[in-house]
Amino acid sequence: MASTQKESAGELVVHVTDATFDGVVTSDRPVLVDFWAPWCGPCRAIAPVLDELARELGDQVTIAKVNVDEHPGLAGRFGVQAIPQLIFFKDGAEKDRIVGAAPRREIVKRLDALRD
Repeated sequence: MASTQKESAGELVVHVTDATFDGVVTSDRPVLVDFWAPWCGPCRAIAPVLDELARELGDQVTIAKVNVDEHPGLAGRFGVQAIPQLIFFKDGAEKDRIVGAAPRREIVKRLDALRD
């Protein structure tokens, strides 16, 4: 199963799978992976923020999503037990993570730290 890209109104979010995850996070630019599920209220609340960041920063960072119900192996691999969980990668290595819905300014601050 390949990664898919969701595009609407300039949005570009990569939906990754077990098979495509490593290829996405080893990108030469920072990657933010949102571990989420459709039944999770805080996940739905943060989704528009991530969509907005994908539109604004899409040429500098990759915003990706992993549905933990569809890909529990990835959630287990990274010890994701609570969602939403945002994991920040640079050069394929985890650099930071946020558990829970974080404000936009905090997400941007952590992305900026990876772009320096």
